[in-house]
Parts: sequence; structure tokens; C-alpha cells
Amino acid sequence: MFNYQPMQWLFLFFFYSLFGWIFETIYVSVHEGHFVNRGFVRGPFLPLYGCGGIMMLLASKPFYENVVLVFISGCIGATALEYVTAVVMEALFKVRYWDYSHKKFHFQGRVSLESTIAWGVCTVVFTHYLQIPIERLLLSIPYNFVTVVTTVVVVVFTCDFMLAFKTALDLKDVLIYMEKAKDEMARMQKRLDVIIAFKGEDMRESIGDIGNTVGSTVGAIGSGITDRLDSISDSLENSFKLVKDKINLDPASYVGNVREEVLELYAKYKVIMARFTPGPVKNFFVWYRERTIEGNPTMSSDSYKGNLEEVKEKIRNIRKK
Repeated sequence: MFNYQPMQWLFLFFFYSLFGWIFETIYVSVHEGHFVNRGFVRGPFLPLYGCGGIMMLLASKPFYENVVLVFISGCIGATALEYVTAVVMEALFKVRYWDYSHKKFHFQGRVSLESTIAWGVCTVVFTHYLQIPIERLLLSIPYNFVTVVTTVVVVVFTCDFMLAFKTALDLKDVLIYMEKAKDEMARMQKRLDVIIAFKGEDMRESIGDIGNTVGSTVGAIGSGITDRLDSISDSLENSFKLVKDKINLDPASYVGNVREEVLELYAKYKVIMARFTPGPVKNFFVWYRERTIEGNPTMSSDSYKGNLEEVKEKIRNIRKK
């Protein structure tokens, strides 16, 4: 029992991954009220289930005759696999693709008592009942046919996984860039508040301390701004318009270097916003990223929680239109 050739093990990995995708997609779709293509990749595979299935067979094999030990080995092995996978993915991508924080008994949101017990029960049922007919079916298929089918699936899955990996890294870069962009735009807003509040000559004379006291001396145009990127952007757009109007009304009051500074700030602002407006070449990757986020509705981030929620909200709003 559970003695297979390399290609048969690989075939089983994809078989379990497909089964896991079907199970999770049905469960999450029912919970969310609409179809959800679950998983890290966009194809019908959940690699965690594939690894879990293989782990169940290997971990339970030495204790196959003892159901209790099979249950315990399944609990420990699968939970360890789930935890390590979560830690590695979070370290790489700064995002959690699943989160058990809402469960009553959990550890760091990465694993939970409920899932651990479920893994143990699944190991017993899987190894003692489900795997037996699966094994018979697998061994009845010519090995050459299994090799061809598995090779094709490996090629397709590898392409999908590489694209998913790149998308996950891109999402991390977007979240990090959003944080930096907000800081830079907040500094721009402060500077514009100074320019709006003071005439060019006054600002030139007290340039040294105005910038440091702007928070208390200027009833900032941007007061009440949230830390959302779109709110900061709207405030900056209004401030740029207001500065332009003030300079047009009284150009003599604003020395040349002030006008140049406003133009420089506006140029920097447009560069920042261009990062969030992908061109045609990037549209496919943006589409893939959106599908990935939609397929993982419980996705969370400890480091960039607000930024991720803002991205998820924008995707939800796009889908409603």
C-alpha cells in the first residue's frame, strides 16, 4: 500500500490539488454568495491540498493499523505543513492568503484547532477509505499514459504558478509603494498648505520655520484627510487647483521660484499616480492580480492592512459597476 512510481506520486499530487480546489471553491462560493475561484494559482489546483494529501499518505503509512496514531500523525503533519506554508508565503509576499484569526482557537491566525482536527479526521477517512479506490484506479491506468498526462499538467501548472508567484510579488510591491506614496503625498500637501496660506514674499522670508510649524499655524486645507490614497489624491488635486487660482489672481505676489516649486510638486504627484494607472501591457497582470485577490477573500496583511483593504475595496467597487 502507498508504494508508487515517481510519476504516480506526481499524478496524485495534482489529483488531490484538484479535489482541494473543488472542495474549497464550493465552500467559499456558498459562503460568499457568488462563485470564487479559490487558491494561489488561477488554474483548478490548490497545491496545499496536494502536499497535504501526499503528507497524509507518508505520515500515516508507519501507523496504518492504528487509527488513533493515524489521526494524530495527520493532525501534526498537516498542521505543521499549513503553518510553515503560511509563514513562508507571508515572509515572501507580506500577505496572508488565509487567516484563522476569526476562529475561537487559533495560533497567530495561521493555524486553528478546528482545522487541525479536520486534518486529522480527513487523514483517517482519506487513508483508510478514499485512497483505496483511488489507488486501484491509479494502478489500473497504464504508466505511460499517466506519465504523458502528468507531464502536460506539470507544464501548464508551472506556467500558472510562475505567473501567480510574480503577481504575488507585484502585489507586495504595490502595497509597499502605496505606503511610500502616501508619505510623499502627505509632505506635498503640507508644502501646498504653506503656499496657499502665505503669499510668495511672506513665505520666502520665513521659509525656515513655516514648514516646521505648518501643522499648528495653518488651518490646513488637507485637515481631516484620511490615510486612504484616493482621499489624499483628491485633496492634492484640490490644493493644486487652489494654488493655480491664487497665482493667476495675483501673480506678482508669487515669486518665480514658488511657481517652479509648485510645478515640480505637481510633476512628482503625476509620476506617483502614474504608478497606479497601468498601461495596456500591464493590464493582464492587473487582471490576474484582481482575480487572485477575489479568489482569496480572507487575504490579510499585518504590515499593510489598510493598503490591502483599500485595494480589495476598489476591486469590489469595480465588480459592482
